This record gives sequence, C-alpha cells and structure tokens, in this order.
Amino acid sequence: MRRNFQSLKLFLFSLYLLLGLSKPDPDPLQDYCIADTKKPQALYLNGAPCIDPELATSSHFATSSLSKPGNTSTSQFGFNVILTNIANLPGLNTLGLTLARVDLAANGIVPPHSHPRASEVTTCLQGTLLVGFIDTSNRVFTQNLKAGESFVFPKGLIHFLYNVDPRKPALAVSGLNSQNPGAQIASIATFASKPGVPDEVLEKAFQISRREVETIREKLAG
Repeated sequence: MRRNFQSLKLFLFSLYLLLGLSKPDPDPLQDYCIADTKKPQALYLNGAPCIDPELATSSHFATSSLSKPGNTSTSQFGFNVILTNIANLPGLNTLGLTLARVDLAANGIVPPHSHPRASEVTTCLQGTLLVGFIDTSNRVFTQNLKAGESFVFPKGLIHFLYNVDPRKPALAVSGLNSQNPGAQIASIATFASKPGVPDEVLEKAFQISRREVETIREKLAG
C-alpha cells in the first residue's frame, strides 16, 4: 500500500510538472517587468531584463504602433503584419501576449504558416476574410469572416488568412498568447531556407521535378 501511494505521488508530481511546462509563457512573478531596451543585453534571458519598477510610467504600457496601415506592396503575397513587441511596447515584457495588425491588399494572402509558441484569435475589422487551419489529421476548418467576426487558430497548427475581395483591402487584428509566438511560413521555410533543403528531398516530398523545385525557389526567393 505504501509503495502504491508513493507511486501515485510521483505520478501526480510528474503530471503537475508537465502541465506547468505546457503553458505558452511563464507566469510573471511581479506586477510588471518593463523591458530595459536601452542597455546592451549582457545576459541572454527568456525575455528581457526589467527596469527599476520605480521608474515605470504610463507610456511604458501604451503604443501607437498599430495605428497606421502597413505597406502591403513590399510583400509578394500582398500582406503586412505589425506586431507589438518590447521595443514599441516595453510594458508587455513577461506578460505572455502579443497583438498584431494584419493589412491585406486586394486578393492578398497571409500564406499557410504556424506559430510554434502560441494560439491565435483573429478579428476581421474591415473587408471579408477567408480564414482556416489544418489539424494534425489533415482536416481543414475554414470560415468567411466579416467585420466584427473572429476565428481562433490552435497553437502550432498551420493556418492562413485570405482577402477574397479583388478590389478592396482588408484589415484584421490578432491576439497571440505569447510574448514571442514565432512565425514560420510553410512555403518559404521549405523552399527558401538557407542553406536550402536538398532538391531530392523536395522532389520526393512534393512529388515534383527538379525543374519545378528550381522554379518555386526562384519565385519565393524574392
């Protein structure tokens, strides 16, 4: 009986540790930790060092970085994402969240991509967006979003946003539950990595020819 009880305690303790590790970002140990972005970082931490809390001001918790449209013409896909970060909003350091402004040109697309460290909820503010994600059983979940409607993308799953209007731009805002969610566009990561994935791997994985591999590389390199 004693041995069974000890085994149960060990199991519960292990489960508690695993649940703790599954959180997107660690919980803060203080009210706030305003990022010190002025001094060179001497230590590489999971986050950024804090300034003295006595020096905190309201401006550390406010930003206008999302107030202006992003330039969608610089992207071959016709989109632009502006993120809050510790540079433009130092007060979010250690709070485990990020906000993003997503501008899409007419027929612009945020191509299939994933955030390895965060779930995401997107709200359409202007236009009509076709959004969706693919689960690990390769099922696709899609939805047309009009202004004021929202959709959630589970953590780490490939998802996309597409402006279905061929004439007008669209606008969305996204919230992610990580200070540094990361982003990996599937096509660019696969075909435009440095150094490149071996051609023979891409040929077999996508069932395409060497010339098709080269063509896709050329188009995505820009």
